[in-house]
Amino acid sequence: MCILWPATAAGQQPVEPTTASTEDTGTRAGKVHALRITEPVQLDGRLTESFWEMADSIPEFRQREPEEGAPSTERTVVKLARDEDALYVGVRAYDSDAREIRATQLRRDASLEVDDYVMLLIDSFHDQRSGFVFATNPNGAMWDAQFTGVDDANPNWDGIWNVAARRDSAGWTAEFRIPFRTLRFGSAGDGTIGFNAQRFIRRKNELTLWRGWGRAEGIYRLIYEGHVSGFEDLHRGRDFEVKPYLLGRAEATTHDAGGNPLEDGGVSGKAGADAKLGVTPTLTADLTVNTDFAQVEVDQQVINLTRLPTFFPEKRDFFLESSGIFDFATPGRIQPFYSRRIGLGDNREVVPIIAGGRVHGRAGPWTIGVLDAQTGPGDDANDLVLRVKHDLLDRSYVGAIGVQRIAAGGAGPERVGGVDVDLPLVVRGQNIEPSFWIMGSQTPGTGGFPLAWRFGTDYPNDLFDNFVSLYRIDAGFSPTLGFVHRTGIWETTGHIDFMPRPHALGIRQLDLKFPIPSWDIIADDSGSIFRSSDWQTATFEWRPLGGEFESGARFEGNIQRFLDAPVDTFEVFHGAAIAPGRYWWTRGELQFESSTSHPFSMAALFSWGGFYDGDDTEVALSADWRTGGHLILGSTLSQNQVVLPAGDFTATQVTGRLEYAFNTRTSFMGFGQYNNEDQRVDFNIRFHWIPRIGDDFYLVWNSGYTTDPTASHRFPSANTLARPLNGAIVVKATHRFAM
Repeated sequence: MCILWPATAAGQQPVEPTTASTEDTGTRAGKVHALRITEPVQLDGRLTESFWEMADSIPEFRQREPEEGAPSTERTVVKLARDEDALYVGVRAYDSDAREIRATQLRRDASLEVDDYVMLLIDSFHDQRSGFVFATNPNGAMWDAQFTGVDDANPNWDGIWNVAARRDSAGWTAEFRIPFRTLRFGSAGDGTIGFNAQRFIRRKNELTLWRGWGRAEGIYRLIYEGHVSGFEDLHRGRDFEVKPYLLGRAEATTHDAGGNPLEDGGVSGKAGADAKLGVTPTLTADLTVNTDFAQVEVDQQVINLTRLPTFFPEKRDFFLESSGIFDFATPGRIQPFYSRRIGLGDNREVVPIIAGGRVHGRAGPWTIGVLDAQTGPGDDANDLVLRVKHDLLDRSYVGAIGVQRIAAGGAGPERVGGVDVDLPLVVRGQNIEPSFWIMGSQTPGTGGFPLAWRFGTDYPNDLFDNFVSLYRIDAGFSPTLGFVHRTGIWETTGHIDFMPRPHALGIRQLDLKFPIPSWDIIADDSGSIFRSSDWQTATFEWRPLGGEFESGARFEGNIQRFLDAPVDTFEVFHGAAIAPGRYWWTRGELQFESSTSHPFSMAALFSWGGFYDGDDTEVALSADWRTGGHLILGSTLSQNQVVLPAGDFTATQVTGRLEYAFNTRTSFMGFGQYNNEDQRVDFNIRFHWIPRIGDDFYLVWNSGYTTDPTASHRFPSANTLARPLNGAIVVKATHRFAM
């Protein structure tokens, strides 16, 4: 038995082993055993408990980047153990230059890609289709995700688990504790789960894995995962947990842009609860009553210089967990279910959610998701979504979705139904993924069953990353609880990226779209995408030069060609309109993004050329400064200087962000944003404390002010006090009861 780290007294450093491991044969075959333990575990990141000496080791990691298949330049050892209630994973990340270890994040769910990190993937169903992801950096920051599909990790899932990390002269260590009740297990099996581990060394931009280190593989390609035995006696009961909350709100009197009062402020309180029940070992039910999302981060303002609607991402916890199950079609472009249609009005005003429920999980070869919500005044509707998938082959599926909305006083139910099939395949070591979906809508007052469909084929590999798709969306298609950019169209999108690896001039990999550009072409449904005279809009992008440096810095030089053919006049910016016509224009674009391996990082974009029948010069800058884990400052600035025959304008948008993490469970975030199209500035300040994993305390302040220079109470003003367009201070506390 090889002892990869001996038990040591506090402050002593582990010693590198000198004997060969008898477990290497098993780990190379992708199989290890989780040692059953009975002694208590002190989760301190030291890995000094005696059982770690006896646990099976995963000592061999290989590079996926930069040298495929080469041994890791820094040694990594992973060990696994379990007791009655939880899985323990110990990681020793050796480093020959421990002073250069990168660790800047402390806040939970902050992106760890700017740091050194270790990531674990646990396929507890052992079906190679879904799993849970847990990651940490040398600060012990927590990041987790729920994984479904082929490459769909939902980082908005928050599991109940814990980790501790420590740094020393030999590198750093991490000690994970993942309760079994956080995972989901099949009702039958051989006591084996799927498992993989990945390490990232930020200063070297080096990515290593235990399994799936090929460039066409990766940690989310579960068919390459390893296997951990030792769970034969595991029985997961019908767990139940409830999280009640109490909320207090103090609202300011709101005003219009002229400073005139609209609604009086006041103090109010609210209570509600979320509950989670394990219906079966593989199916979970979520319930919510009197839901409130006061703690959710505000949407970022967007200046939209197109005539297409803006898509805002979902940020509310109840809809984010297991949201991947409900994905159908092309999120952000066309989808039958867009959760922001529930509880948010067309102008993003909040509509109360009286109650909601959801059941999600697996039943044999079926993946099931059911969601039902009842909204209150301002909407007063019942919204229902049913999503099912049936397994095909190793990773493929055929599925269906049904969406129904019944509004009080409406003319009748509004419905959308559809079927889809996804076929991710591996052919001679290369990934190829054909897919197809079709759906139709039924709306009172609209005859027939208007359809929307798409066929696409993806080829996501290292040397070539190619994609092509064809859409058809009937003019009458109307997903009442969904999102669609445009109806009554044919559309094709695609790209053919050539990505050689020169390893010269500091360049790791190029990313070229040349001589074939990426494209997005929309034609009228009565026309053809093969005739440019029928096109409504078109975008082409050539990239003769672009890629990534060995450090992780990225660069692009693009040539773009646009078409837009509006049939009606539309306002592109306040005071500037685009008349009907057929407009072609060409632009150049340069982009650069520095490596995040340094405390200061930045990104820049410069774009110039035509814009409809005029010109536009665009500059976008962003910068971040990260200290050793506590303070993070960030800012963005984008500006478009547009010259049109109908009038010139400058569109400006600025954001600023300050984060201070006191520790891994206590953080402060301040966010401010301004844009001159809406002529307003908004502030969001949030203090978040996690007394224990599963509990939360929030103190939030939101306020918005007009910057209209003609307003008498604008922000900022030296002579008068600015009056808020909206403003509130919210205190919210939740506590998790588990039974």
